[in-house]
Formats: sequence, structure tokens, C-alpha cells
Amino acid sequence: MSGEESSSGFSALEGVEDVEDYIWANEGEGSLPWDSFSHVFDLVQNGNQAFRQNRLESFEKSIDYYSRANNIKPNDPVILGNRCAAYIRISQFLKLRNPSDSEHSALNGLDPTIHAELALKDAEKLLSLQSTSVRPYTLKAKTLLLLEKYEMARDIVISGLQVDPFSNPLRAILQYLERNLTGLVERRGHGRPERTDDFDCTLCLKLLYEPITTPCGHSFCRSCLFQSMDRGNKCPLCRTVLFMSPRTSAVSVTLNNIIQKNFPEEYAERKAERESLTYLGVDLVPLFVMDVVIPCQKYHLHIFEPRYRLMVRRIMEGNHRMGMVAIDSSTGSIADLACEVEITECEPLPDGRFFIEVKNCPLLK
Repeated sequence: MSGEESSSGFSALEGVEDVEDYIWANEGEGSLPWDSFSHVFDLVQNGNQAFRQNRLESFEKSIDYYSRANNIKPNDPVILGNRCAAYIRISQFLKLRNPSDSEHSALNGLDPTIHAELALKDAEKLLSLQSTSVRPYTLKAKTLLLLEKYEMARDIVISGLQVDPFSNPLRAILQYLERNLTGLVERRGHGRPERTDDFDCTLCLKLLYEPITTPCGHSFCRSCLFQSMDRGNKCPLCRTVLFMSPRTSAVSVTLNNIIQKNFPEEYAERKAERESLTYLGVDLVPLFVMDVVIPCQKYHLHIFEPRYRLMVRRIMEGNHRMGMVAIDSSTGSIADLACEVEITECEPLPDGRFFIEVKNCPLLK
């Protein structure tokens, strides 16, 4: 999707409905006591005031207020809708942030995809509670736009228009989706696009496989990007500071589908190449040189070296097993016998390190 299309997509997200004020209603049996309601009311009002300041830090504060209110009164439609809107605003802010800003003011722990996914959870809960209201459909459609799930967003918009055919926010989103999806169909109708280096990863110089687009707008193979980040947390091209991890970073669905459908043979080769590095077969096992683990013993390891970071990521994508071997003190070389262990727990850290727990498997000769 071009920059112009992306900008148009965000314009469809602009004007996320203003958050709703919390109003006491006669809820009948199960309504909150007055003191609890008063506390919820104050939390929501504080959250609304922070939201309307329209700054990143104020959106974060509003989410904190809404979450505290939700703990007191779970699944309240007003609270869920307001928190969903705040998640959407943060995700949109991060996607539109100037890459150069990260060099001067890094944003630790914030990721547009994570916030969009959190918004989607709230939108789905809200839709189950208020299926006859337009607002849940609008919020869910906008979160799906942020996640690049365009066909699902269109289905939600159409469902919402059945509730209110004259909803301006839903009609604006539908117009954008129709232009975007029609453009994809027309490009496919004229045959496959020419194979250019625009579809190549600038790190491995091969066709992008499981591409990830960074907040600064550059796309790399998933494995190439995180292998590069083993040596630093900056974008390999523009040096923007990145706070990403394999667990929380999603593959760019749209770009991956375009590559897979238009270059199927080359994509299949890249897939086979990747699997050969992940699934080594019965005769080959990744080897961690340090010590051995006795039967039934569990061992905790802190993985920080770049070569072992890469190895752990590949192991976790495969069968979770590796060999461990000690150095023979008499010869200074690797011992003749090793043990096979299974990674039972793996905790990735934001800077690329891992804390893992391994457990002994049958011995290897």
C-alpha cells in the first residue's frame, strides 16, 4: 500500500468519536452502590478529560483511569468504548509519528499493533453488549483498519450500516475500503506486478519472507530484522530507535499476501529455506556450548550473545530442543558426549535477550 493510500486510511480513522460521559442510569438489580458509582464516575470523567487533551501521554493516562473503572464495574459499555477509543488514538499516533522523533525521544514499550489488538478486544466485547448501536461497529472497523484486516473491516462496516444506514463515520470507512480493495483487484486483473527489488529485504537481498514493517516505515524479513536487532535496537536503514520483540511484532498481512500470491514459486523457495534453518532433521541438533544437564534437572539460562539469541529464536519456531555440551578441560575442545534438552519456558526481553528454562531429555551420543 502506497504512502498516499496509507494516509487516506488514517484520514478514515480521524475523528474517532469523542468519548462518552458516564451518566447514572436506573440499572435495576445489580446496580452499583452510590459510593462505588461515585468513584467510577470520577475515574471516567478524569479519563475523558485526559483523552480530550489529545496528547500521547494523556491517552495513556486516560487508559489507566478507564482500566481502574473497569475493575470496579467490568464490561460497562461506556468504559469499554472510551478505553477502546484511547487505544485507537495511541496506535494511530505511533503509526504517524515522524521516524526522526525516535532519535531524540524514544518511546519505550509502545507498539501500534499491540494497542490496536487491545482496542479490538474492547470493541468485540462492546459489540456483544450493544449490537444495536453503531458505535461498536465503528470502533471495531477502525481497529481492523489499523491491523490491515481490510476485508474483515468491510464486513463489520456493512453490518453496522444495517443498524444505521446513514452513519457518516461508517460510510467514510466504507468509501476508503472500496477504493483500496478495488485498487488491489484491478492490479491483480492486469497480471502480476513486475518483480523488482521493491519486494526484496534490504538485509538478505532476497524476496521478503514474513515481512515486518517497522514504525518508521521500512520492511524486512522477520528473521533478518531480529537478527540485526541482536546487535542493536535501531532500524538497519534509518537508525530509528525500535522497541520491538518477536512475541509482540506481527507480520504485515497485506504485504505478505501480495508477495505470496504474486510470486508463489519464489515464496515457496524462501519458505523451504527458512524451514531448513528451523527444522534441522533428526541428525542435526543446535548445540549450546557451556555445560550438560543431568536427568530430571531443570536449568535456567540467560541468553545474551547474538549467536545464541538467533539460535533460541529458531529453536522456539521449531521443536524447542537443543543439545548442551561442556568443554573438555584436558583438551580444551568440545566433549565427545552431550545431552539433549527441551526449552520449557522462554521469556524474551525488549532488548532481545532471553531468560529460558531447559529440562534434560534422553542423552545424545
